[in-house]
Amino acid sequence: MIEQIAVDRGHEIVSIIDIDNQQDFDSPQFASADVAIEFTNPTVAYDNYLKAWAKGVKVVSGSTGWMKEHGDDVRQECTDNGKTLFWASNFSIGVAIFSAVNRYLAKIMNKFPQYDVEMEETHHVHKLDHPSGTAITLADEIVENIERKESWSEDTTDPKLLRIDHIRRGEVPGIHTVRYDSDADLITITHDAHNRKGFALGAVLAAEYTKEHQGLLTISDMFKF
Repeated sequence: MIEQIAVDRGHEIVSIIDIDNQQDFDSPQFASADVAIEFTNPTVAYDNYLKAWAKGVKVVSGSTGWMKEHGDDVRQECTDNGKTLFWASNFSIGVAIFSAVNRYLAKIMNKFPQYDVEMEETHHVHKLDHPSGTAITLADEIVENIERKESWSEDTTDPKLLRIDHIRRGEVPGIHTVRYDSDADLITITHDAHNRKGFALGAVLAAEYTKEHQGLLTISDMFKF
């Protein structure tokens, strides 16, 4: 889907690398790329960044689950060593808008302690990590803006922690729900992806942006909400 959207927008795909052709990282075709779009899994994402950077290729990545182990290394490479990574837990334009609404709502709800906040994320059964990278990003935004929450956690009853529940079923592209519940009422915001087209378009837009920028980039750099 990323390939089709990129071609439709006038871009050329010079290399496609999967598990069976890792040697193509050393090909002149790969080295000729302006940007590599990397969607893999937590176990190989960081190594893929290193291989791309070694060839002078900027990276756009939506892989999650690697930041705890390699986050500091990536930040150093991008801030001190001139490498470029555009990383996002979710490339959907709708999620970018949802994230902006999430931050704004959290700032409002900070003033109303009668509301407790919790989150639920649902994804396809093939997703390896939990909670999702998108849920973590949304949770971090809430914690930054609501003083009564110190951090987030799964399966917690601690009122100082934002609880994130995860569900894995079918082929669900991604559903993220934030709930503010009180004795009087419930306020809910939800982003429900119908398919993966929004993620694919966002990734190509990020690649276009990354070609012209450098360093450690995020959705908030590309979309100024």
